[in-house]
Amino acid sequence: MRLSTLAIVLFAFAAMPVPAWTELSPPVPDTGSAGIPAGLFKEPSPRILEKIEVDRVWSGHPVGFSLLTRGDRQFAAYYDAERHMTVASRKLDEKDWHRVRLPEELNWDSHNSVTLAVDGAGCLHLSGNMHVRPLVYFRTAKALDIDTFERAPMTGARESRVTYPTFLNGPSGELLFTYRDGASGNGDQVYNVYDTAQRSWRRLLDTSLCAGNGRMNAYLSGPVKGPDGLFHLCWVWRDTPDCATNHDVSYARSRDMVHWENAAGEALELPITLESRGVVVDPVPPGGGVINGNTTLGFDHRNRPVVSYHKYDAAGKTQLYNARLEDGAWKICQTSDWDYRWEFSGGGSIPFEIRVSPVSPAADGFLRQPFSHPKCGGGIWKLDEDTLKPVGTVTEPVSLPGELGRLESEFPDMHIRRAQDLGGGPEAGTRFLLQWETLGPNRDRPREGAPPPSALWLLKLGDK
Repeated sequence: MRLSTLAIVLFAFAAMPVPAWTELSPPVPDTGSAGIPAGLFKEPSPRILEKIEVDRVWSGHPVGFSLLTRGDRQFAAYYDAERHMTVASRKLDEKDWHRVRLPEELNWDSHNSVTLAVDGAGCLHLSGNMHVRPLVYFRTAKALDIDTFERAPMTGARESRVTYPTFLNGPSGELLFTYRDGASGNGDQVYNVYDTAQRSWRRLLDTSLCAGNGRMNAYLSGPVKGPDGLFHLCWVWRDTPDCATNHDVSYARSRDMVHWENAAGEALELPITLESRGVVVDPVPPGGGVINGNTTLGFDHRNRPVVSYHKYDAAGKTQLYNARLEDGAWKICQTSDWDYRWEFSGGGSIPFEIRVSPVSPAADGFLRQPFSHPKCGGGIWKLDEDTLKPVGTVTEPVSLPGELGRLESEFPDMHIRRAQDLGGGPEAGTRFLLQWETLGPNRDRPREGAPPPSALWLLKLGDK
């Protein structure tokens, strides 16, 4: 997933890794599209070059949709107004969508995102609608032809309790698929690799990458390919479905995603566990204020990885911390100085009060780090690279037109959702995204009533 610089997500899940889509709260006066004071940004804003309605979609609770552009074709996967899993396709020079319903229906679980991928032969792959349930996976028999989607097996093993399906590309561009086998507090992370010629899947690893050994599970952020060419991974462990039991910020890296090592360069025996040598970055205890979905990975000007997360300080307040790998050891810096405690607990999908984004190098020699906070507002810090402390705020161009932050629905408590393009169009200087509206999370419990279906929009943005 490629997130824009303003993907400061104001909500996510207490039981899932970083979502494959973003949410923005309803706009407030005099703010930019992400609830950040408009004065922080330079004009001009990108323009909406095209706005096409894809379908009417379910709006009773948030769940992730998927957009994929491949050459002159575009595909959207989502749940329609009746909660049917649906795939729509069009040619980029056409406004009409061709839609196909797949034999899956969404319940009230916000974990059940749907995701798309395309292999080297042009066949489409789709997975979703799973939260600790048997694998749901479809593949097209013909390249880029959604009418030929068929339910298909993968390896047939460890596929009865699947959550968080994710497609990604390996070091040589091969199609990979990863998911959690098990449940929150008791799960392992599994990786498969696809053979395009044989049209079949096999295990990438002989064992799981991370294992909780029946006592916990890892919530991963990444792998992220760094500027050093290595794949970097950070995560937190969790002991039970209660999100307060997250603990022990951890890290590992790999050159080929098969052989892994710790920060000191020592080889790790797989599967990686909490007891694996040298993987813990910060031994935050259960109840210590760290949560999955807010553990991110960035890099500084010297290509050193920086793991960002929050935890409670000595006074019990929630603070943002940045841990940087320096000469094989982790240096931990408290970056924020907030007088606020975000008290979270329980299971299911919850609103996130604080959002942490990764650090990245800026042209002026400083680092930048977007964040959002319920009391201190949102913004983009300018960090001193030596101390990882804020020295000011960053002014950057607006990445989304302000009008995209205005709700269409008049139903109370609606929010804007967006999905970034997993592919890329042929026209330089433009990009696509999906936008729709739903109610907020409800810990995956049914509501007595739901708002009318909302429009799912395909938006083409650019500076032309």
